[in-house]
Amino acid sequence: MTEKQLQRQLEKERKAAEKLQKEIERTESLMVYEHQYADCGFICGVDEVGRGPLAGPVCACAVILPTDHRILYLNDSKKLSAKKRDMLYEVLQEEAVSIGIAMEPPEVIDEINILQATYSAMRKAISQLDPAPEVTLNDAVTIPGISIRQVPIIKGDASSVSIAAASIVAKVTRDRLMEEYDAMYPEYHFAQNKGYGTKEHMEALRKYGPCPIHRKSFIRRL
Repeated sequence: MTEKQLQRQLEKERKAAEKLQKEIERTESLMVYEHQYADCGFICGVDEVGRGPLAGPVCACAVILPTDHRILYLNDSKKLSAKKRDMLYEVLQEEAVSIGIAMEPPEVIDEINILQATYSAMRKAISQLDPAPEVTLNDAVTIPGISIRQVPIIKGDASSVSIAAASIVAKVTRDRLMEEYDAMYPEYHFAQNKGYGTKEHMEALRKYGPCPIHRKSFIRRL
């Protein structure tokens, strides 16, 4: 290796180390709430995915992370690429203390409305956790019907690693389900739109009408 090549390699390594240090610092900045409530016992992050789509379930997730975890790149799932979400999903399956996932299907959404269906899915997800949490960090909402101490955090999936972890698991879980529905109802292109009202999806609705996983209460508004 020439001196010039060595200098390039050293500069590349320096930049990589600097980038890694910035990510470590960013991740630490998202643990303010986890540190604040550390003395309370197990803390879980809670988030949902799928309140807005015209089709498919709403999915909620609750995650308890180890207090000494070193998982980097956790963030609001919408800010991550699909590849990065899939990678973090696998890491969380291995590293998390406990994960709870629950969904409410379109018929329940139509019956009790999307907000109540979201709360229901969140309660079910939290109930699956073992050990049970003493504190929940929620993305913006206070969930009715649970006795656990709750901390609603505005833009929580970008402010707390626990909520970010829940958002990633919920997003990957629901996206994979919608890809399965795509095979059943290919005309709606659910693998691409995940049930949201894209132009392509709306055109398919007008041409074919709704399928069994469409939310009737949402379509009536169109």
